[in-house]
Amino acid sequence: MRLMAFEGDWTIERRIEDIRAGRPGRLDGAARFAPGEGGLVYDETGLLTLGDGPAASASRRYLWRDAGAGAIEVRFADGRFFHRFYGDEDRPAGVHDCPPDQYRVRYDFTGWPRWTAEWRVRGPRKDYVTVTTYRPAARA
Repeated sequence: MRLMAFEGDWTIERRIEDIRAGRPGRLDGAARFAPGEGGLVYDETGLLTLGDGPAASASRRYLWRDAGAGAIEVRFADGRFFHRFYGDEDRPAGVHDCPPDQYRVRYDFTGWPRWTAEWRVRGPRKDYVTVTTYRPAARA
């Protein structure tokens, strides 16, 4: 998968399993990969529900870059390195160490243009899994 294949609008559904807190969560929303800042700017918005709590607006931004040799580098909005994966693999993986926590991601592009990102996060106060499914957004 090359970086520019992600460009466009996506519908997202995220399931959250908070193992430590013992409560599920969900985010329903949209993501946009738009050209900018030397690659693609990823903007995500949605409604987040944790357990039986009220839904709240949530958003995040990342910068995706072509890192050469088939690699895609993901950076935080402020430019700090987040993780890297190889887009030419069907199920690439990446790691972000943030001591004392560790974040592991596995992407699955086998059903492209539908794809998933599964995060496994562990640390002294964190233990959760998120699975986000991306589908091309319906065109108006």
